[in-house]
Amino acid sequence: MANIHDSAYELEKAIRGSQEFQELKQAYEDVMANEPAKKMFNDFRQTQIELQQKQMQGEQISEEEVEKARNVVQLVQQHAQISKLMEQEQRLNVLINDVSRIITKPLEELYGVPEES
Repeated sequence: MANIHDSAYELEKAIRGSQEFQELKQAYEDVMANEPAKKMFNDFRQTQIELQQKQMQGEQISEEEVEKARNVVQLVQQHAQISKLMEQEQRLNVLINDVSRIITKPLEELYGVPEES
């Protein structure tokens, strides 16, 4: 029987070698090589992190913070390189979610799916 950890490391290598990851990596490198895009992307990420931290700590997010986040999102969506990066990230997330569904299938089968009323 295969060692689960060995299989997980093989899966990691497969993900790193996948077209989805390679395209994400290239899009990320393109953004990081463009100073204005890099700054805009880092501002976007920082805004995301700050809001997530507030949510996790149960703090209320102000209307001002929500508006700032909307503005940052609009800016990054209008930047072609960042928009491409976000699309590539979404493609990789779909792949990872598919893999997650596959590897959790034994638990789903064991516990069953709740019947719908």
